[in-house]
Amino acid sequence: MIQNAMFNVQTPVIQQIQSPNNELTKATPSESLKDFGSFLKDALNEVGQQEAATHQMSDQFMAGKVDVDQVMITSQQALLSLQLTTQVRNKAIEAYQEIMRTQM
Repeated sequence: MIQNAMFNVQTPVIQQIQSPNNELTKATPSESLKDFGSFLKDALNEVGQQEAATHQMSDQFMAGKVDVDQVMITSQQALLSLQLTTQVRNKAIEAYQEIMRTQM
C-alpha cells in the first residue's frame, strides 16, 4: 500500500504552548496562522521534491538503471500529491469566496 506522508500530522488540533512560568496556554491566532503557513509551505516543498524524484527516476530509467515499476510508482505518488494539493487549494479558494459572500 502506498502511503502519502505529505499531510501526516502528529500535532493536536488545539495547540498549547508553554509560557515562561511553565504554565500551558493556548496558542494565539497569530501563532496558529504561522504554524498553518509553515505547514502549507512544507507540504508544497514535499510535492516539489516528489516531482524532482520523478524526473530523476525517469532519467535513471532511460539509462537502464531502474525498472519501469519503480518509475510508475514514483510518478503516481507525485501525481496523487499534486492532485491532493490542487484539491486543497480549490477548497481553500471556495472557503474564501464563501466568507466574502457572507454579510456582516
